[in-house]
Amino acid sequence: MKISVDEEKCCGAGQCVVIAPEVFDQRDEDGIVVLLDSEPAPDRHEAVRESAGVCPAAAIHLGENA
Repeated sequence: MKISVDEEKCCGAGQCVVIAPEVFDQRDEDGIVVLLDSEPAPDRHEAVRESAGVCPAAAIHLGENA
């Protein structure tokens, strides 16, 4: 799995950080997503998929075969 985020789309809701804090964080100044791990271990894939699914701005993109 390869993750990318679109900082321009991010609205700072922070749901990704709650669901997968090992993979996502937020900038202190504006709450925009920070990608901590673009290729997480398989045991984190489910949480990453859930994060992408609940993101209200659809700012998280997943590449399953990368």
